[in-house]
Amino acid sequence: MLIALFSDIHGNREALDACLADARRRNAERFVFLGDLVGYGADPAYVVDVIAQLRREGAVVIKGNHDSAIVRPRDTMSSYARIAIEWTRNQLDPAQKDFLANLPLSVSWGDTLFVHAEASHPAKWIYISQISEAERSMRAAHQRITLSGHVHRPCVFQMSEKKATIALVPTTDVPIGLEKSHKWHAIIGSVGQPRDEIPTAAYALYDEEAGLITFVRAKYDIDAAARKIRAAGLPEFLSQRLFLGR
Repeated sequence: MLIALFSDIHGNREALDACLADARRRNAERFVFLGDLVGYGADPAYVVDVIAQLRREGAVVIKGNHDSAIVRPRDTMSSYARIAIEWTRNQLDPAQKDFLANLPLSVSWGDTLFVHAEASHPAKWIYISQISEAERSMRAAHQRITLSGHVHRPCVFQMSEKKATIALVPTTDVPIGLEKSHKWHAIIGSVGQPRDEIPTAAYALYDEEAGLITFVRAKYDIDAAARKIRAAGLPEFLSQRLFLGR
């Protein structure tokens, strides 16, 4: 089965639509959303409605820290994030808020764990910024493969008993084999707010049978997404960073 993996959409309608269309063209059979459907972007209601419908059709949807903050505010967020969450909260109706509130923190599927941040403490929203944090996640996971988002930068960690854990920066459209002799943690990147200095939307395709993960980029109308952010009265920085990919 070819699974399309999306994370950190952050209310970006244009990026979400582009990634969904691209995944369908590539014959993805199932969709998985790894959290942070909302926050930062100007179309949270649209994004929630689209993904809620896909969930009814069989998609897996995980809760992210921004989704959680809609009903449970967090003081540790940046000022930009807090402003965007306050604005987003006022754009969502009760059913949309309930949808976000009731999402699971993780989902296990065979030998794969889907989670927003990492496996050791999903509700603490720990960022994986170095190998030691990835190792902690992989050791905590009962599954061989952990797939997450949160960091907004694609990366793959490989851990084995006999060799040091390594971090791989994936090349777009070049499959990585997730060998069964290793444990893996793959960070998918961000659909709606990439931070690896490449502004195109990021997602991934996981071929479950072949054991291959391919990182993909999709072009989208950044101008339209940025214009909506400005029109909503959200901080200018949130529109500018879309063009920078950081």
